[in-house]
Amino acid sequence: MLELALDSRRGSFHLQVECRFASDWTVIFGPSGAGKSTLLRLLAGLDRSADRGAQKVRIAHGGRTLADSVRGFWLQPGKRQTALVAQQPALFPHLSVARNVAYGLAALDRRSQNTRIDEMLELVGATDLTNRRPRDLSGGEAQRVALARALAPGPRLLLLDEPFSALDGAASDALLGRLQVWASEHHVQAVLATHDASDALATRAEVALLREGRLVALGPAVDVLAGERERLVRRLGSV
Repeated sequence: MLELALDSRRGSFHLQVECRFASDWTVIFGPSGAGKSTLLRLLAGLDRSADRGAQKVRIAHGGRTLADSVRGFWLQPGKRQTALVAQQPALFPHLSVARNVAYGLAALDRRSQNTRIDEMLELVGATDLTNRRPRDLSGGEAQRVALARALAPGPRLLLLDEPFSALDGAASDALLGRLQVWASEHHVQAVLATHDASDALATRAEVALLREGRLVALGPAVDVLAGERERLVRRLGSV
C-alpha cells in the first residue's frame, strides 16, 4: 500500500493530495498541468524543496516511511527501492543497451547481470537491441530500454510518467499488458501517470483523477472514467 499526503507549491501551482493507493496498479489520470509529474517526482524523492519548508510531504510504502517533512526525514532516492520511468528515456549515450540496463546491477556478478539483462529486454520486446548505442535507437526503442533499465534492479515501487508516448497504440497496449502481469508476479506496486484514458481502461486499474493539483476521484477505472469512456466510444463511432 502507498500512503501519501502532499502539500506542495510551485509558483502559482498548488498540489494537494492525500490518499492511499491500495491497488497493485494505479493510474493517475488528468490533463497536462494537473500535477501528475510533480506527484511522481515527490514519490521518487527527486524533489527536495521540502527541506526549505516550501511544502509538506508524508509518503509511506508497504509500511515503510519514505518521507516525512514534519520529522525532517527524507530517504534518498537510491534507498527507496523505487524506479521512475519518464517520457524522455535519458539513456547513457556512451553505453550500449546492455550496459545501460546493467547500470543498477553492480551488486550482481557478470553472469547474473547478463541473465537479468536478457530477462528485462525480453520483457520489453527489445532483445535485438543489446549491442546498439542510444543514438541508433528510435524513440520507441529507447523507451523500451529505459523501462528495462528501471526494472532490472528489482524496485518495489514503479513510477511511470507517460513512458510509452513514442509507441503506437497497439505496441503500447501490448507492453502495458506484459508489464502489468510482471508487476503482479513480482509483487511490485505500479503508479502510471497518463492523459490517455485508454491506458487506464485497458489495464482495468484503480484510477486517481487529478485536476489542477487536486484529487477529485479515486476508484475503479470503469467508474471514475465513465465519462471519458463514453467520449471515446462516441469518437470511434464518428470515424
